[in-house]
Amino acid sequence: METTLPTAFTDSLRTLLGDGEARALCDALQGEPPASIRMNRLKTALVPPGMPVPWCPEGMYLPLRPAFTFDPVFHAGGYYVQEASSMFVAHALRSHMPQYPLMVLDLCAAPGGKSTLLRSILPEGSLLVANEVVRNRVQILAENLAKWGHPAVVVTNNDPADFAPLAGMFDVILADVPCSGEGMFRRDPASVDEWSPVAVDACVERQRRIVDAIWPCLKPGGLFIYSTCTYNRHEDEEQVRRMRDELGAEVLPVASVPADWGITGNLLPGEDFPVYRFLPHRTRGEGFFLALMRKETDAEDVSDHDAAAFEETRNRGQKNRQKGRDARTVQPAAAQLAALRGWLSVPDDYELLTDSAGGVFAFPRGHLEPFKRLRSVLRVVQAGVPLAEPKGRDWQPCHALALSTTLRREAFPCVEVDYEMAITYLRKEAVALDGDVPRGFVLLTYHSLPLGFVKNVGNRANNLYPPEWRIRSGYLPDEVRVLPLSGE
Repeated sequence: METTLPTAFTDSLRTLLGDGEARALCDALQGEPPASIRMNRLKTALVPPGMPVPWCPEGMYLPLRPAFTFDPVFHAGGYYVQEASSMFVAHALRSHMPQYPLMVLDLCAAPGGKSTLLRSILPEGSLLVANEVVRNRVQILAENLAKWGHPAVVVTNNDPADFAPLAGMFDVILADVPCSGEGMFRRDPASVDEWSPVAVDACVERQRRIVDAIWPCLKPGGLFIYSTCTYNRHEDEEQVRRMRDELGAEVLPVASVPADWGITGNLLPGEDFPVYRFLPHRTRGEGFFLALMRKETDAEDVSDHDAAAFEETRNRGQKNRQKGRDARTVQPAAAQLAALRGWLSVPDDYELLTDSAGGVFAFPRGHLEPFKRLRSVLRVVQAGVPLAEPKGRDWQPCHALALSTTLRREAFPCVEVDYEMAITYLRKEAVALDGDVPRGFVLLTYHSLPLGFVKNVGNRANNLYPPEWRIRSGYLPDEVRVLPLSGE
């Protein structure tokens, strides 16, 4: 079904690109978007059939769109379904990223595509903070990062203004800012109805507020990635020009961008600073815009947040911590902590901490000090590896532990399941185990990828898959297409 594009939008495209190019772009928006994924090399050597994404070695275009919902490899974190154009973030950052441990912030991170991408390419020893301001979106962000499985991650739920006390903390900040979504018209027809010139203007003001609030948190000499999924110059080049002129940002070129990638440059008359536009009639992907900038090393931070705002944020953090202390009703004994450490592949690398509900999580010791600073002012939703939660007198392993690359598999009996049993488990239905499986917590795997835990009580196995993650559809396609694993 052909999508009717707003007249004001098509007029703006003609102004931006000229009649011929605008017509070609509008025609492209009536086609099917390409299916693409990015592999998790921490977990699998899976190489699905398809064509590689030129700017992302881990990315693949798929010849057919599988039923991702019914693919256990997807639920196990073997890959992430990500639009190909946005994978350019990795190529851009790699071209200027220093090779030492970094503190990195993904400011507007949900649902988690760019966060998992960043986490895959950062130097060893780096810490990623993935933030989402919208509360009902932050849980899917935490879920996707848990599936990805890297332990050096902190998920937060804060407004950019809340970061004011963390001035100069981050080496890299990615701001994939909320935008008018013009680049999503092909994938999400509903976004067409939400578009208007008034909405564009509102997005411009919101983007300025976000950038101005977070800019002081970038270290002098640090890298700032600004991106949108829209086409108009107001949200793209004009925002970058303002950051250059008002914040002193140095706009950097991205190395090695061959012409055959079809990436378009700066479309702002009279300006030639480097930016990178993905237009669906030229590149195989959706609409995307990116600029890479460096903060001046001798720049003085200009912040809209005065001392009162600093105190308000710090006091709010202290109140949240007190609420957390009041909620901790269960503390593991020393012997229990020792047993929980045995669930980690390298236990000495982690400190075991308690969360506000009395659960235990493992956090990398090398990042304890910055984590304390983060926790003092921000609302932390998830950090490190959620390890165990109290269940009566017992400590039950968290699902995130099963998906973590730090899991010591030898700590649990493992049962390899077939496709049907994997789907049954992912629907949180009853799972039947053979009689020779030991009682207690059992790790289920599919093609050697951990899916999660069950508790074998003898006559049955209690399914411990998180209820909020379960496959809700009782429908199973007659011909389920899943990604074929290497060698199949």
